[in-house]
Amino acid sequence: MMQYKKYFLVVCLLCMSQGGLHSWGFWAHKQINRMAVYTLPPQMMAFYKPNIEFITDHATDPDKRRYALLDEAPRHYIDIDHYGSHPFDSVPKRWDDAIKKYTEDTLNAYGIVPWHINKMYFRLVEAFKKGDANYILKISADIGHYIGDAHVPLHTTENYNGQMTNQVGIHGLLESRIPEMLGSDYDYFVGKAKYIKSPLAFAWQAVEQSHAALDSVFNFEKLSSQQVPPDRKYAYEDRQNVNIRTYSAEFTATYSTMLNGLVERRMRQAIIGVGSIWYSAWVQAGEPDLYKLTLKPPTQDELDELNNVKNQYEGGNIKGRTEAQ
Repeated sequence: MMQYKKYFLVVCLLCMSQGGLHSWGFWAHKQINRMAVYTLPPQMMAFYKPNIEFITDHATDPDKRRYALLDEAPRHYIDIDHYGSHPFDSVPKRWDDAIKKYTEDTLNAYGIVPWHINKMYFRLVEAFKKGDANYILKISADIGHYIGDAHVPLHTTENYNGQMTNQVGIHGLLESRIPEMLGSDYDYFVGKAKYIKSPLAFAWQAVEQSHAALDSVFNFEKLSSQQVPPDRKYAYEDRQNVNIRTYSAEFTATYSTMLNGLVERRMRQAIIGVGSIWYSAWVQAGEPDLYKLTLKPPTQDELDELNNVKNQYEGGNIKGRTEAQ
């Protein structure tokens, strides 16, 4: 355990120098993973609770990997509206069927988040079966991030940052500014994790529910812009000794009020979803005894990979699509 704590410290130090630049936008992901731990049964809590800081802090790893891996970006979204006016009827739910209809290149071009959640689920099942404590934590943190993304309406559309409707910046407003300004008052106690028979169906349901909220997301931003004068829509705030332009507290509160709890509801659904997927993977693996798990120090290859991600992240050149704020 002491060796693992040293490893954890190394990881934190690797990310610290640039973490402040983007960590403000990471708040919701960390909160979702953290609160998902409390949905677990005692047999799982015995392992997850002592490692809750890892699960929380590493909720943002997939976003950091977008600076190092070109293949990472499509795992965070699906532009389902690219596939027509009735996309949930048109797009096959199974990966192999979707490839046959659209080709793998097309699917990757417009996002693969529901399929990637399904893939990560089975990786977690295997990690439980093997009793690999380190990999269980890594995959748990990662899948929590992707599930969180699937619950964001703007991760389901080609107009992901309002660039098609003169609403550029709406992505950060919905996903970051609202929860970080108002999220401390949300109710995150969502009950106990439940067994999910089909993780793929779960992922698609999350995407469909998110997509159904898009009209509200865009229309209420326009109404908020009409209600709050242009000179009060934005403000300047100091963060990490940098003065940045962001949406004002007045505009953010106005927009959130019009959304009538939408952000909180999506976060709550993500929390119970993450916990339920962790729980389901454990059940499918045969409910192994997690009390016996031991953490191992990282290999040199793992440390080299961490350094590579850290260096690419500090370079600031994201690979693939970015929801630039």
